[in-house]
Amino acid sequence: MKKSNLKLIEWTLRIGVFMTFLGHGIFAIQGNPNWIKYLETVYIPTEIAQSLITYIGCLDIVVAIFVLLKPYKQIVIWAIFWCFLTALIRPISGESIWAFIERGANFMAPLALYYIIKE
Repeated sequence: MKKSNLKLIEWTLRIGVFMTFLGHGIFAIQGNPNWIKYLETVYIPTEIAQSLITYIGCLDIVVAIFVLLKPYKQIVIWAIFWCFLTALIRPISGESIWAFIERGANFMAPLALYYIIKE
């Protein structure tokens, strides 16, 4: 594969992961009530979940910025792990397994990015 094509793929993945984390970060800061339910599923009380979701949103935005500007492998590993868990919480909280499957790209894109980036 040409080096220019590999760079294009890397940037495509970086932008995709950036958009995923930025969008989810904004939704979290806005206090998405569905996401409060996911935190309650793992026994986090509502009051704490409402505060925690704001911090999670801020962290998502920080991850988004790092992935776009300088995708350190440790941050990309976090992105893989976090996206996998947030997809998995859906069927755990009673949603269909398809809610997990639908979000496969959310953790597979950072996984692909992990294999491409050099550090």
